[in-house]
Amino acid sequence: MDLPSRDWGRLAYGERGALEGTIMAATALDVAAYILAKEAPMSAMKLQKLCYFAYGYHMAWEDRQLFPERFEAWANGPVVYELYDQHRGKYRLDHGDIIGDPAVLDDDERESVNIVLESFKAYTAHELSAMTHRPGPWLDARRRAGVEDDLKRSNEELRDEEIADFFGALVGREDD
Repeated sequence: MDLPSRDWGRLAYGERGALEGTIMAATALDVAAYILAKEAPMSAMKLQKLCYFAYGYHMAWEDRQLFPERFEAWANGPVVYELYDQHRGKYRLDHGDIIGDPAVLDDDERESVNIVLESFKAYTAHELSAMTHRPGPWLDARRRAGVEDDLKRSNEELRDEEIADFFGALVGREDD
């Protein structure tokens, strides 16, 4: 089966293996469940930000998406709506609070998430959120939406090419 990119994701959430021979890609829910399995409990905001950093660094290291869902430029930083929809109304998340399958992640995906967890787990949700507010993909999306005020809502999507460039530059600096 010739696939042009990982944008295809799953045919539908919850329909694992709907087609015989279908390659299963990780979703944001799978990555979030993996993170919670390793580091729970944590706040919902921290989980969202760890997913963002894992996504960005994975793009820089592996030159491919970690999952097909898109980040939106919400007031407190990048948010995957599908993940938010599962934790809506909850502040603190624990094992099993996100319905995903951590076993779906491939070795490279697990490695990217593990490195990010090791590097960022000591930061609070608010510190991680502040990191996303620096010049970069989140701020670019907010500007595109005409939302300069941090308190205003926006569902403008962050662009993969901007995420890849931003995190690629960070990785390049780390290698120097």
